[in-house]
Amino acid sequence: MSNPMSGSTPRKRGPLGGRGPVRGPVEKAKDFKGSMKKLLQYLGKYKFRIFLVMGTAMLSTIFTIVGPKVLGNATTEIFNGIMGKIAGTGTGIDFGRIAQILLFLLGLYLISLVFSYLQGWIMTGVSMRVTYHLRNDIMKKINRMPLNYFDTTSHGEVLSRVTNDIDTLSQTLNQSITQIITSVTMVVGIIAMMFSISWQLTLVALCVIPVSLVFILIIVKHSQKYFAAQQEYLGHVNGHVEEMYGGHTVMKAFNGEEASMQQFDQYNETLYKSAWKSQFLSGLMQPVMNFVANVGYVAVCIVGGWLAAGGRLDVGGIQAFIQYVRQFTQPITQIANISNILQQTAAAAERVFEFLAESEEAPDTPVVHINNDDTLPDTDTLVHIKGSVQFAHVKFGYNPSKTIIHDFCASIQPGQKVAIVGPTGAGKTTMVKLLMRFYDVNEGAILIDGYDIRNFSRQELRSVFGMVLQDTWLYNGTIRENIRYGRLDADDDDVIAAAKAAQVHHFVRTLPGAYDMVLNEEASNVSQGQKQLLTIARAILSDPKILILDEATSSVDTRTEVLIQKAMDNLMKGRTSFVIAHRLSTIRDADLILCMKDGDIVEQGTHEELMKKNGFYANLYNSQFEKASTSPVRLQPAT
Repeated sequence: MSNPMSGSTPRKRGPLGGRGPVRGPVEKAKDFKGSMKKLLQYLGKYKFRIFLVMGTAMLSTIFTIVGPKVLGNATTEIFNGIMGKIAGTGTGIDFGRIAQILLFLLGLYLISLVFSYLQGWIMTGVSMRVTYHLRNDIMKKINRMPLNYFDTTSHGEVLSRVTNDIDTLSQTLNQSITQIITSVTMVVGIIAMMFSISWQLTLVALCVIPVSLVFILIIVKHSQKYFAAQQEYLGHVNGHVEEMYGGHTVMKAFNGEEASMQQFDQYNETLYKSAWKSQFLSGLMQPVMNFVANVGYVAVCIVGGWLAAGGRLDVGGIQAFIQYVRQFTQPITQIANISNILQQTAAAAERVFEFLAESEEAPDTPVVHINNDDTLPDTDTLVHIKGSVQFAHVKFGYNPSKTIIHDFCASIQPGQKVAIVGPTGAGKTTMVKLLMRFYDVNEGAILIDGYDIRNFSRQELRSVFGMVLQDTWLYNGTIRENIRYGRLDADDDDVIAAAKAAQVHHFVRTLPGAYDMVLNEEASNVSQGQKQLLTIARAILSDPKILILDEATSSVDTRTEVLIQKAMDNLMKGRTSFVIAHRLSTIRDADLILCMKDGDIVEQGTHEELMKKNGFYANLYNSQFEKASTSPVRLQPAT
């Protein structure tokens, strides 16, 4: 991208950067089934692997389930040997037979372990790939989102969806799918094994299921809304912290610590309540299920003792059945826990898919392409840009119901230096955003060399512009890399030449590491003026056809401003330039001055022409040179 963007996006904020009043807890997921269906579509790419997971999980569980019955045979063998020895009708315990049974049992458990390892390894790969693709989709989505989304959404909120919600999906996917398969297989297998031992005891044990299901449904019903609220307010907390950290200097300067803490406490209190309730209800599963299981265990012991006393069940069968009963509650408890995990998964997935479903920028339909190759002739669909710009009856409003640019008309010739001036809120920066197609006009058209800018792709259009904003933007990297961001294929000589033109070369050489010095995350290890110089060097390196300067020299001292002004004058020669300035003395030499008020051009012309009119521009210009009152201020003596 050759347009070096150096500004930050304004965000809709409450007091001190918050996002307005705290909303109440989410009652339930808006579309649980829809979110899970979309998640399954992502999983559908890995059908074969999931079938392998299902197969290995089932085999692992089956080999584990068979174990207690085989062990019961060993118990029966020992019991019969002892009883035969006591009665004098046998030769005692057959240790060879018992050894065979135990070796067979060991083999079963080893096979189960192998299949368990395989299903865990495969499922981990699937869950990581799904989250990998989700992160990729979110990143691509961010680049397709219109600017107004980020104007009205906390950056921390978006970050939370990329980090917290995706991490939640990753963890819960890895747990829930294998546990569902394992638990269902175990329940079915254990029931089958119990029926093979005693149908009477099995019916007693199965009475536990309806009781357990009642408790599960009650707990899940109450916990679902709290899991959803937990995920939502985790995003609010992260968003608030990110905004406060990013603007901590301003926050401290205006003594906003208390208001910030109050806002944070509101979010944190809601998060605490929802998280506490969700975790408490989730934690109730285990003790409640244990209680129900123990009641069923007691009933099985009583009925089993009665059957053994009547000779209808051997000792090994009772021992195996009791083991199955103890195991039977475990998968039911896991299924109950999975229901909570699925609620968490649904809440996270819903937030991710809500973001992915946000409306995007209107797709590009380029009918004209920019010809950057001087050896190719221009055609009807391939043109060189010379730099003429026309605003034809442009109307625009960030909110369609409120127009802020009413009827903007202007014609700029190639190579002209155009200054846009006017009071705050007149629409100066808005015109630049429209020119760059950050927003599209509601009515009218903006034309470059006679072509509607909507006929170019956004990428091609923005490659024509170089842009320097008042708010600087530098990323964590070396100074060389930050300047090269203007043209990624530039070599070191080009970078240094651009730095010299921007009067930045001298101070960079004095820094430790010079061009290889790494700027920290906030670029706070260089001054504000130095950051501005670096963004100007970036714009110079991009070598644009059209240059946009939005108060580009506002953060530098007067001496540096003079040097930069000379560099800018050289840079703007032969290029169409738009300069937004509040210090009108810096744009006296502009070829055309557009004076804006309330979204309209009220005057236009050169500085001399506008001053002769003695109108709005003249008043605006003269107001900057009015002398402050020299009336002495008398201090009253202290009483």
